[in-house]
Amino acid sequence: MLFLLNKNPTKDQFQKACEEFGDYIKFNLDLESNSFTIGGQLHADGEKLLLDNGSQQENIWGGGYDLLIKQFDCNSLINTRPGNPSQEILDPQLRERFFKLCQKILPNKI
Repeated sequence: MLFLLNKNPTKDQFQKACEEFGDYIKFNLDLESNSFTIGGQLHADGEKLLLDNGSQQENIWGGGYDLLIKQFDCNSLINTRPGNPSQEILDPQLRERFFKLCQKILPNKI
């Protein structure tokens, strides 16, 4: 299940977002508005939801969290764009902002 949020997910939302893959949850974060999506099968679905709700594409980055090894990643096809020719977020400052927001979103869920 895919959720568009601007505050930490509830326990129920988090559990439903995990149903797609079980041990991995996908994120799309708008680094400017701090809105985000969790869950879903494709990062592109979360990206579209954010775009439909006013986010700008250049502010949206994708990644996820592996519940088994308890580690965030910033790997997504939506990250491949001019200036970032990789699925990983290459800019160290953007990566740091991405991971800080991830940790704020899920502090009590992981």
